Amino acid sequence: MADDLMQQLRSKATELLLREEWKESVLTYSQFIALCQDQLQKAHDLQPDPNNFSKLHKSLCLALSNRAEARFRLREFAEALRDCDEALRIESAHFKTLFCKGKILMSLNRYAMALGCFKTALLDPHSCGIFESLNGYVEKCKKLEFLWRTGAFDISQWIVNRFQGKFPELSEYIGPVDIRKSEISGRGLFATKNIDAGTLLFSTKAIAIERSILGGEEPNENAQLVMWKNFIDQVNKSACKCPETRNMIGKLSSGEEEYGLEVPDIGLFRPDTENTEDSASLSSEKLDANRVISVLDVNSLVENGVSGKVLGKNSDYYGIGLWVLACFINHSCAPNARRVHVGDYVLVHTSRDVKAGEEITFAYFDVLSPLEKRKEMSKSWGFDCDCKRCKFEEEVSSIQEMREVQIGMERGIEAGGVVYRLEEGMKRMMVRGKAKGYLRASFWAAFYDAYSSEKSVKRWGRRIPPADSVADSVVEVVGSDERVLKVLLERLKKSGSGGGVVETEKALKVGRGLYGKVVKKQAMKTLLDGLCYYS
Repeated sequence: MADDLMQQLRSKATELLLREEWKESVLTYSQFIALCQDQLQKAHDLQPDPNNFSKLHKSLCLALSNRAEARFRLREFAEALRDCDEALRIESAHFKTLFCKGKILMSLNRYAMALGCFKTALLDPHSCGIFESLNGYVEKCKKLEFLWRTGAFDISQWIVNRFQGKFPELSEYIGPVDIRKSEISGRGLFATKNIDAGTLLFSTKAIAIERSILGGEEPNENAQLVMWKNFIDQVNKSACKCPETRNMIGKLSSGEEEYGLEVPDIGLFRPDTENTEDSASLSSEKLDANRVISVLDVNSLVENGVSGKVLGKNSDYYGIGLWVLACFINHSCAPNARRVHVGDYVLVHTSRDVKAGEEITFAYFDVLSPLEKRKEMSKSWGFDCDCKRCKFEEEVSSIQEMREVQIGMERGIEAGGVVYRLEEGMKRMMVRGKAKGYLRASFWAAFYDAYSSEKSVKRWGRRIPPADSVADSVVEVVGSDERVLKVLLERLKKSGSGGGVVETEKALKVGRGLYGKVVKKQAMKTLLDGLCYYS
């Protein structure tokens, strides 16, 4: 009777697997596996029949492998891996199990271990039937491991092809950064060495992401609420299915007691065997639902945020996601990092040169704004910015020259006149270096209007600084910004010849701070041409 029932369960489970009914397949294989293990125990207690014993072991191994495949399709990676390991204890070189385990490990970004599984599977005679597919996995895994180790990302061809076809293959990567206590708020991300503008700091895939096309200038509030609910559900599902994901979410701030939070080791976010915690050692407790909502409220990123660029998406596309390592980046009104969204990955790079030990910061809101406006925006985010720029501008805001410039701007006097007054005021106050860049960034709207108007340029051109020198000083303190780049591109375009080598290289440098070095020269020109066209 047991043999008949096992045969029925095996046939049913196989049929469900072929029909891609993954949940039902897992349930049926679980019944078969339990019965098979029971039969093995009975056979072990009695004098075993070697042939029957071997047959049961082979059946169990195949059933575990098939259940692992179904669990892999359900993205239940931890359980799928346990099935694979149990199957491989029965038959260490089981082809189907090695292939499945390789796919699971690759999905978990454990590229070196995945590559080992695929290479071992290639040695099996069964690999001949799917050699091309398996070899494709080997090559893909080699590429992802190379990217993970080196950070040598290049999305140029995809850009030159106008974002046609699939997204470029990306991997997890962590560059010269570390997590430490922050003077800004709680924990922060810090540079471990001097870093040039445009250098990739890290690349990471979203734990969960929800997207929709929300048309119009004012997105529908109900549609946004539906997105938010779906997003929370996705995060909870990911946490339930993967102990590592649950552990990482548990490390994030919920907005309370920031300074008492543990500083996690950066190794927690590395997809390598040495630093990945054993799943069995991680807590199996569910995350508190209210805390998850608080965590997401504090840490979620909007794809088209102030410091982010979305490549290859419809302009009406709206997305919200959770990229865990990016959650440790605090705000500054003198930010030094930006992010580029490609598919479900976010690539974070320096937007200006950064010194070793300097905290990596984003602009949570528009930092090319006057101090009072920035104060309002920081309050809407639930904090008061206390960065060096804000402190300096607070000190000089009461000086008569600065008050006159602000009043003139509020009263709508000509942009060139505002710029002239600001520059003259800074001369009298002997404002130098970064301080000059801070104030120019605060009154950027006036500079932008002055340089964009031919009338203003003709009237004020000799009495206000050239656009490229202002752009340099602004980029030095707040990093590359699309609006600064547009001014440089407009001046190049209006020069008639496309500008000289120096001017072109300056625009490309600002472009690297905006898009990162993952975009090479020809692709950068494609992006700059598009930016100039739509400006």
